[in-house]
Amino acid sequence: MERARRAPVDCSRLEQRLPGSPCSRVIFTTLARVRFGIAILPEYPWSQARPLWARAEAYGFDHAWTYDHLSWRTLADGPWFSAIPTLTAAALATSTLRIGTLVASPNYRHPVPFAKELTTLDEISGGRLNLGLGAGGIGFDATVLGADVLPPKERADRFTEFVDLLDELLTADHTTYAGRYFEAADARTVPLPVQAPRIPFVVAANGPRMMRLALRQGAGWVTTGTSDPADGLEAWWTNIESLAARFTEVEQQEQRSEPIDRYLHVDASGVPALSSVEYFRECVGHASELGFTDLIIHWPRRDGVYCAKQTVLEAVVAEFLR
Repeated sequence: MERARRAPVDCSRLEQRLPGSPCSRVIFTTLARVRFGIAILPEYPWSQARPLWARAEAYGFDHAWTYDHLSWRTLADGPWFSAIPTLTAAALATSTLRIGTLVASPNYRHPVPFAKELTTLDEISGGRLNLGLGAGGIGFDATVLGADVLPPKERADRFTEFVDLLDELLTADHTTYAGRYFEAADARTVPLPVQAPRIPFVVAANGPRMMRLALRQGAGWVTTGTSDPADGLEAWWTNIESLAARFTEVEQQEQRSEPIDRYLHVDASGVPALSSVEYFRECVGHASELGFTDLIIHWPRRDGVYCAKQTVLEAVVAEFLR
């Protein structure tokens, strides 16, 4: 993925502004480059969603995402639209913004038809698609088709097959595959995606096994952390620090020849990054210090999850994206 041409974030300046914050535990001595992404939940009719995607591009975000779920947590009883049609419309409403799923999973998807949808979307977007992938949670998406929730090891096994088969389908025009969870019999991918060698995968991972998968198949790694947001913000950042160190260790063991982008889904802490401009600065500084190349926030919602003020978003855009 092409690096954004943006001035580096001066983390030493951030530390001086935020004494006593998690960032101030470290004395920053180097400049760090951070790209910014924004997630727009698929809860709006397209007449309302279209201007949000267009504004995300106009604001200067490097990438924008939507959730790939059939329903989601506290918003399960409200409006919720499908990810791929939403991203297709977003591709037509923008021209430079990279777009993607955050994240698609094998809970209700099969790689063969999904690969055809992705190839089509990559062509419509002119090669601007990122594919966020995850093993799948244990909520509604995991049971809506009538299957039992798989235990963690089997979910990891299924996810590995899912990612490997998607890789084959998006790089070869004929694919035959026989696994425990998925099969393909002479599946045709014609044409192949616009992006070569294929659409970039951004793989969600917290344990060593899935981190190795991210390093083997991914252009990026994304994490939301593993600590309970109820344990507090400091515990979440401590957990992220631990996961970043673990990923570095696994990366060194795998001896990957090319660097991998590191995405932090920072609002997973339970405190929206757009709570205030000051807290956003803190998030950027700490994420940069931990080696993350990309920071993903959410479009402010009026209430509930990811609640924040539009004025804070605009102030952040003015300071960091322009």
